Amino acid sequence: MPQPHAPHGTRLRFGRHSETGRIYLLTAVVHRRDPLFRDVAAGRLLVNELRKLHQQGTVESLAWVVMPDHLHWLVSLQNGSLDTLMRFLKGRSGRVINAHLQRTGALWQHGYHDRALRGEDDIKALARYVIANPLRAGLVDRIGDYPLWDAVWL
Repeated sequence: MPQPHAPHGTRLRFGRHSETGRIYLLTAVVHRRDPLFRDVAAGRLLVNELRKLHQQGTVESLAWVVMPDHLHWLVSLQNGSLDTLMRFLKGRSGRVINAHLQRTGALWQHGYHDRALRGEDDIKALARYVIANPLRAGLVDRIGDYPLWDAVWL
């Protein structure tokens, strides 16, 4: 009898390897794709958690955009593992954002997506792609009009 497939988040963790100093593009999705970050204050709470991890030396944040129902985060991993990083980010942000929104339950879907960049990848081009998400989604006409993004090159 065939075995059922593991949940998608579990499959994403299979074979994952964290390498200090490597640049990763990380994506995390809100539970049930609920557009909770249409509330800009909730998005700012997430940004505060990104900055804390940067200030603690866990990552060097290179670029990020908080979309209504997901996060894209380009980082250089400085300390620890991707799993620990994302567990801290999701746990801490889930508590503060749920309190702000006066809600309970899961804020984030299980798992996350990561892509390790290779030497030939153009990091600045990838950062531009990340921060242009609101334009491609039709949320704004100019990226400067979108409040929840940043990149170290600006």
